[in-house]
Amino acid sequence: MDMARQRAREAGGGSARQRLTARDWADAALTAIGEGGLAAVAVEPLAARLGTTKGSFYWHFTNREALIEAALERWEEVGTEAVITEVEVEPDPVGRLRRLLRRASDGAAEDPLEVSLLATAGQPRVAAALARVTERRIDYVASLFAELGFTEDEAHSRALLAYTAYLGHTQLGHAVPQSLPAGAARERYLDGVIDTLARPACPPEEAKGPNSSRN
Repeated sequence: MDMARQRAREAGGGSARQRLTARDWADAALTAIGEGGLAAVAVEPLAARLGTTKGSFYWHFTNREALIEAALERWEEVGTEAVITEVEVEPDPVGRLRRLLRRASDGAAEDPLEVSLLATAGQPRVAAALARVTERRIDYVASLFAELGFTEDEAHSRALLAYTAYLGHTQLGHAVPQSLPAGAARERYLDGVIDTLARPACPPEEAKGPNSSRN
């Protein structure tokens, strides 16, 4: 969703110019990044999108790089911290995992922003933001597995597996969307992912089975 354009529309008429904030510009920049990567972050097209002039941009930012930095910080806020806050209302850690996976997969399917950012990971500012976000997300998911009784190392391993599954799902959803289940099948698939990740590991002797050879 183009958040900045929506707020400008709601402001209405000429008053939209006075009401635009740095956050509006950051949201517009994020939309542009999702549509065309960092190259799409240009002041004049963004001003047209927001229904304002370049003067509004320079009121809030010294240059384009400052806008990109603000946009990446905004992405961290709405794409990670806000999602964690939303998920935390769920009392059960498995419930939080389910809600998080659904929320994250729904958002990634609707918005190409994360795919675009991953594609521009060679840009230092983007690489730094991706590193911060990745660490924060994995640490949070690991804390959920720790609540389920897994050791610190196992919780981190499962969180990493969950995050790589999410990224793979995101990339596939934009590259080959027809390969993913839809509707009720999608819900069963997501539940299966969580059930698999949250299932306690079998002790080595159980994993071998009753017919396995013994030394």
